[in-house]
Amino acid sequence: MTIQYSLDKIEEAAQKLIASCNTKILLFQGPMGSGKTTLIAAILKVLGCDSKASSPSFSIVNEYPLEDDIVYHFDFYRIKNQREALDIGVEEYFFSGHWNLIEWPEKIENLVPKHRTLVRLCVLSNNTRTLECTEI
Repeated sequence: MTIQYSLDKIEEAAQKLIASCNTKILLFQGPMGSGKTTLIAAILKVLGCDSKASSPSFSIVNEYPLEDDIVYHFDFYRIKNQREALDIGVEEYFFSGHWNLIEWPEKIENLVPKHRTLVRLCVLSNNTRTLECTEI
């Protein structure tokens, strides 16, 4: 599935993305500044999260409670190797049954569960993005 959206319609894109997913493991790929964290913030809002999303660049993972679920938002940009991810217990997060929204998944490719959704972001202009969603 491919969705083109302007930033003022990002919540509609997030709604379509969530509706199309058959898994709670979403991998976000795209160049720096493509809007991965911004899209994840919109997804959190669509899922009913009251908290303001922020990038977990330094903490690696942020946890957001939902009414009847939890969202774990990961940013692996700064990790040096997969051992760092294992040290924080990523396997427990990934197999928890909760939402796992993962930025820079290529840094931990061998650790991510087999059943997942890949979301690739592409910048078309300052205000327009395309996301391509693929179930793996």
